[in-house]
Amino acid sequence: MKNFKLFALYFSMLILMISCSDDDGNDGGFSTASLVGTWDLVAVNVSSAVDVNGDGSSSKNLLDEEDCISGSIVLKDDTTYQFELSNFNLTPITNNQYVVQCSGLSQATGAWASDGVEIVFQGSSLLGTLQLSNNTMIKVVASELPGVATYVYERR
Repeated sequence: MKNFKLFALYFSMLILMISCSDDDGNDGGFSTASLVGTWDLVAVNVSSAVDVNGDGSSSKNLLDEEDCISGSIVLKDDTTYQFELSNFNLTPITNNQYVVQCSGLSQATGAWASDGVEIVFQGSSLLGTLQLSNNTMIKVVASELPGVATYVYERR
């Protein structure tokens, strides 16, 4: 019931934002129809480059460093979604070294709404609100190491 109330609040705010916008023909960049489809996780960015896999090459994107991390969001035209993300922990060890441990999947379903600039997901505390930019959806977490700064999804 709490999730439904939170979604209702977000949805009401979204409707208010849309209804109060100026009528210049600009929908903020994304129409609801253009969002429908599969969005794949293409980056899990951390604030500083790390070399988790020990190959001598550091990256801010954990997907470059660890194969066990994956995720996707399927947006349906009936404004429902399916979400899947690998569970993982980024843990510091010694000398500015980190290790990633993967363990299973997080999955969620629910409803989504968008004003063309943001997309709000009901039913998943992992998703919440994502920013829309170019051909990407971005979840800003803004953690310092050993944490994730952003999750980036790109349309398939």
